[in-house]
Amino acid sequence: MNILLSVSIALLVGLMMTRAFKPLKLPSVTAYLIAGVLIGPYCLGALGIDGLGFNTHESVEALALISEVALGFIAFSIGNEFRLEELKKTGKQALVIGIFQALAAALIVDVALYVIHIIMPDVLSVSQVITLGAIATATAPAATLMVVRQYKANGPLTKLLLPIVALDDAVGLVVFAVSFGIAKTIISGQIDMVSILVNPIVEIVCSLILGAVMGWILTQLEKLFNSNTNRLNLTIAFVFLTASLSMLEFHIGPVHISFSSLLVCMMLGTVFCNICPLSHDLMGASDKWTSPLFALFFVISGAELELSVFTNWSIVVIGIVYILFRCLGKYLGSFASAKATKCSPEICKYLGITLFPQAGVALGMCAIAANGLVGGEGILIRNITLFAVLIYELVGPVLTRMALTAAGDIKPIPHEVKMRRHTKLKEAQNNKNN
Repeated sequence: MNILLSVSIALLVGLMMTRAFKPLKLPSVTAYLIAGVLIGPYCLGALGIDGLGFNTHESVEALALISEVALGFIAFSIGNEFRLEELKKTGKQALVIGIFQALAAALIVDVALYVIHIIMPDVLSVSQVITLGAIATATAPAATLMVVRQYKANGPLTKLLLPIVALDDAVGLVVFAVSFGIAKTIISGQIDMVSILVNPIVEIVCSLILGAVMGWILTQLEKLFNSNTNRLNLTIAFVFLTASLSMLEFHIGPVHISFSSLLVCMMLGTVFCNICPLSHDLMGASDKWTSPLFALFFVISGAELELSVFTNWSIVVIGIVYILFRCLGKYLGSFASAKATKCSPEICKYLGITLFPQAGVALGMCAIAANGLVGGEGILIRNITLFAVLIYELVGPVLTRMALTAAGDIKPIPHEVKMRRHTKLKEAQNNKNN
């Protein structure tokens, strides 16, 4: 009962918040996140009234399964952007920009935080600097995808953006694994090449293979059904199944075998959309089915945000430096690589801004750091990342919408359409009164 009540309250408050924020013309993502903060442990939840909000972080974590499933569908939808006919046009540009902007963000954050380390060596260590630089590579695909869907963004920037966001996570996983291995080596003094090089490569390869196999099986099973409803049900079931399989992990000797749920589900969508002739219709139907799931995901994400990080001045200072220089790295890296690959001036100018949001993958990385670094060094990394995610999640979607609008990918509603809607609404009200 408590879980169902929490889910219903979260979804209803999120929807009401979008109406409240409509006059401000903010993206729905931002409204959902603020709704989550409002009913979270630091606001209404602090009153301790059952059903009014999330009283504790444990009550928020009880809905973690919903977040995992939502991320699976988000990655599945992004896989739709890797259609071969589109990749022939933008594949090279997406690959170059995806790698370069991630590495640029990591490098610039490393340099900026190393200066902080020189100034305050007792507050920030070299291992923490290296780890935070690696976390800076990650971009949040969920917020970006939601803004694109809400405003029906379509154009050169959007078509290039979504593949870059997906590639960004793959690059981020490798950079983080290598950097985190180096950070642990600095602390312990023992070099572990398996953790630094082998495990991240195995994780990415295994994730892509699992996703590809599941995508092929899904396509073969789709042939058994004639009804689009049954095909949709099968597709949804396979995303659930694939997301659950991606949680498996085990060891073969010293090698740790694990999977990235984002990469697995993204590969599922990529293979499915390229070999299934009905994928366009099924992807569209799946997007409509998942709309409330995504809304709930962002409300839960808002409730998870740690407002307590504002009480520590060192976290705030380092967090501000991290935020500013990560944005600088993303922008300069995407600008330079977009210009080198001969992208249009609009893409060069606005692409970097759309890469500012950061959430799920970064939170996963900081959780690994919090558990894997001895002496409490991981706790500082976790708190700085939480501070940054709080700012990015609230501001990032707004900046993404502004950038896509400025680039011409979000078109304003024509005056004729507005008048037609107004006329229909007025007629409906008149009929009701009569």
